Amino acid sequence: MDASAAAPKRRDGKRKRKNDPSRTKADILEVAAEEFSTHGLSGARVDAIAERTRTSKRMIYYYFQDKETLYRAVLENAYSAVRAIEAKLDLETQPPEAALRSLVEQTFENDDANEAFIRLVAIENIHRGEHLSQLGPIREINKGVIAIIERILARGRAAGAFRADLDAIDLHMAISALCFFRVSNKHTFGKIFKIDLTSPARRAKHKRMAVEAILRLVRQE
Repeated sequence: MDASAAAPKRRDGKRKRKNDPSRTKADILEVAAEEFSTHGLSGARVDAIAERTRTSKRMIYYYFQDKETLYRAVLENAYSAVRAIEAKLDLETQPPEAALRSLVEQTFENDDANEAFIRLVAIENIHRGEHLSQLGPIREINKGVIAIIERILARGRAAGAFRADLDAIDLHMAISALCFFRVSNKHTFGKIFKIDLTSPARRAKHKRMAVEAILRLVRQE
């Protein structure tokens, strides 16, 4: 996503506004995601978001009412984007183990490439999920990945390859933990142990570890 290319800029650096409400809202959400993920809900400034988009503070409030509503819209948009990528993986046509491997690999790539999303989730956990709980569609948005895992597990059990005592939500949590932690904690973990979690070699190793750990967890011994 590159909001900077969305519209030509004026001499003052702002983008020229066009009468395109959907594009304007998309611009606001993209820039707001960066602002909230960098400064948190309390530290984010609507003035800063307006300064970087092709709109005004008043127009932001027209679309999103207040800063909290904008923050919740950013959360919903971020989760929707991740789930949309997962929905396009075409896992139904793959054998169960290959499908699970593809899902883990894609989750790893999503988290590794989208540090802003990782920070947003961490920030919302600081707020104890208060704002997420106010989003009506959020459960429906996230039910998709659970349904995907349930179908993979069911096919694996039917083939005699997967254990019978696995829960899709627990498995989703395990996948998330293996992929999420290395991004959310890369600065503290890296400084404590003096390693670079972003180095290509270590990144590739961690991706293999995540896949192998999940496959060993689900296999019928």
